[in-house]
Amino acid sequence: LRSPSDNPPTMVAAARLLRAGSRLAASPLLAQHMRKTPVAIACARASSMSTRATLDQVEDIDIDSVSYGFMASQAIFTGLEVGLFDAVAEAGDGGLALPELQKACAVNSPRLQTLITSLVALKSLIRSPDGKYTLSPNTASFLVTSAKYYYGDYLRYQMGRQFYHRMGALPDVMTTGVAPSYASWFSDPEVANTYTRAQHNGSVATAKSLVKRISFAGVEKLLDVGGGSGAFSYVFCDRNPGLTSKVLELPEVCATGNGIKTEQKPAVQEAVSFVELDATSPDWPVQNSEFEMVLMSYISGSVPEPVIGALYANAFKALKPGGRLIVHDFMVDDSLEGPALGALWALQHVTVNADGLGLCPKEIIDRMGAAGFDASKCETMEMIHGMTKVIVGHKA
Repeated sequence: LRSPSDNPPTMVAAARLLRAGSRLAASPLLAQHMRKTPVAIACARASSMSTRATLDQVEDIDIDSVSYGFMASQAIFTGLEVGLFDAVAEAGDGGLALPELQKACAVNSPRLQTLITSLVALKSLIRSPDGKYTLSPNTASFLVTSAKYYYGDYLRYQMGRQFYHRMGALPDVMTTGVAPSYASWFSDPEVANTYTRAQHNGSVATAKSLVKRISFAGVEKLLDVGGGSGAFSYVFCDRNPGLTSKVLELPEVCATGNGIKTEQKPAVQEAVSFVELDATSPDWPVQNSEFEMVLMSYISGSVPEPVIGALYANAFKALKPGGRLIVHDFMVDDSLEGPALGALWALQHVTVNADGLGLCPKEIIDRMGAAGFDASKCETMEMIHGMTKVIVGHKA
């Protein structure tokens, strides 16, 4: 894993808009497919793409590229759905011609050529003079299931099937303020399972980076609030023998988390436990001053704004003196000028959290201070470059 301070790899502008949203639609195949590095961390590992311009580097908006970006996103998603990239990869350096691709993808129609031409135009495929198609370096590295840094299932299932259409509701949500909540989404066991397993892979990779950057000296008990699959807890407990963690989560998410827990090492299974709870509840099933560390990853931006302060106040009560609150989430800089991907993720959250807050370090630190933490000692660090940050609050 490269340091978050390294220059991150980038994709074409249209491909960046993969994060623009989609409806929740569960897939029974997800459990067997979601197993490798997802978009954010795979991008952090890659260096071959670092020369491309990012949305943050342009002086003025390219209106057409941004507005038509949803078409490019679906081209990638559809290529994954029909198995196009795997088929080309299996053919080796010689590539495949259209008739062979039609057979491999089970699409015997001119529309497959239209998709392929779009992918060539997006530089995802390369067309030879004799009509054979091969993969671009980035496609070969990230969109082929056998590749080390494959994260196509994350794009296919969570981006393409879950978030994409949900983002289409943004105009209505913006004007009416009416949107579903994560709690209502996750009351459906299939939806909760799909989302939790997809997010698990990303969280494991991020946790492996974060565990190297914060000290666990003297930390024996961790409270993982809204901890999803338990990914951060698994990594933290694995790297710190003797550490135990309690994960607070919605009931259906706990069910998936307990299933994923069985895939962990025996010592980690013993160290991590799940407790069913909506973290926005005013009362948590924990004792005051019980923990040395409280973690909140991807929760501050997923709850209504008035709830954020209450979450931090509950964390303050749960911590022992000298304990730390770790908040990890999508954030922009305090200038509110970017980065673009952090801003776009916050906008996506509006479609499922209409009364939420677009986060930046200052907003987090102000609320930590109001909850009792020493605002002057709060620490800020970049986590997933251009998308997420970590704020560390200290209880005196």
